[in-house]
Amino acid sequence: MTYAVNPAVNRIEAPPIMEAQSWVRPGLRNRNLLNLCQAVPSWSCARELEDEVARLAHEPGIGLYTDIFGIPELRAAIATHFSADYRGKVAAENVCVTAGCNQAFAAAIMAIAKAGDNVIVPVPYFFNHTMWLGMLGVEARFVSGIGEPDPAEVAKLIDAGTRAIVLCSPNNPTGAIYAPETIRALFELARARGIALVIDETYKDFRAGDAPAHPVFSIAGWEDAFIHLYSFSKAYAMTGYRVGAITASTRVLAEIEKIMDCLAICTTHISQRAALFALSQLEAWKRSKIAMMQGRLSALRQAFRRDGLHYELVSSGALFAYVKHPFGDETAKQVAMRLAGEHDLLCLPGSMFGPGQEQYLRIAFANAEASDMETLVDRLVESQNKA
Repeated sequence: MTYAVNPAVNRIEAPPIMEAQSWVRPGLRNRNLLNLCQAVPSWSCARELEDEVARLAHEPGIGLYTDIFGIPELRAAIATHFSADYRGKVAAENVCVTAGCNQAFAAAIMAIAKAGDNVIVPVPYFFNHTMWLGMLGVEARFVSGIGEPDPAEVAKLIDAGTRAIVLCSPNNPTGAIYAPETIRALFELARARGIALVIDETYKDFRAGDAPAHPVFSIAGWEDAFIHLYSFSKAYAMTGYRVGAITASTRVLAEIEKIMDCLAICTTHISQRAALFALSQLEAWKRSKIAMMQGRLSALRQAFRRDGLHYELVSSGALFAYVKHPFGDETAKQVAMRLAGEHDLLCLPGSMFGPGQEQYLRIAFANAEASDMETLVDRLVESQNKA
């Protein structure tokens, strides 16, 4: 007799990206695979950062633990960056450095919700969010949000067991960028009802313009009802360095400190120093990559205007496009598997992002060049003709 596994984990779906990659049939293609299933930047991190990491590797103490919340210099730099970017007031004591944004979400939710509680999640959602909620036994209550969630509809779902409203903006998977007014309305709703607004802004840097994404950090007492999550992975191409951040009240961070001490103690010291270098030295480099991605987004939108294309671009922004497929008698997974197996195009089915998403596909185009967007549409048209 073998030992049992945790049923709360066992019932959660396997990692979606790994499943999608299994659909590709190696050795059968006569052209390059267009892999648009994961939002991984096509560019490497800055050469200056690589040189800095090489230098840091020889520093005394770089292999040691840091404070659980992270090195003070990085916490202060993140607070300064957010204060400027959101035109608000963020203090270093409100910042906890994490090993990426997934860990930030995991620690934040564990600190405020227990099994039997619920949180409100717009659909489509980022699948790692709901996977973690399921492992904790926290109910996800769904509200429609392909464009952005309606605060009035969110309010209807709140009850005595609700602990948070969870947002992701710019959105993964749709690319939708929520209006500042919507985010503020949801913050005010959360504060009035004694719950938290948790927002994942991993992709905030890929918005157009310099206006703040929302006004919450400028509202007095934002700490009462706001938990902000961020990642260095995408804007600085530091996916493997695993550096993110939670910004919240010191009261909540005191609970998160206990969780972090058990999960990883602290984010890797050398990664924190790399993030500090990126934040302080690579603003121009980052802006050049953001401009490049905006060019790719424009190329994608232009490509989808092709006559005769039956796929509909429903939403797009940052690193993502959400596309409605034309095959009403097929599930999203069937369409995605056929695109991978027969048309050398790998993307994710909408069904991986929540209920009611069978008509959709997610295209993550961060690792595609602007010139690849016409190839993308070529293969979608090809799939129409062979269906």
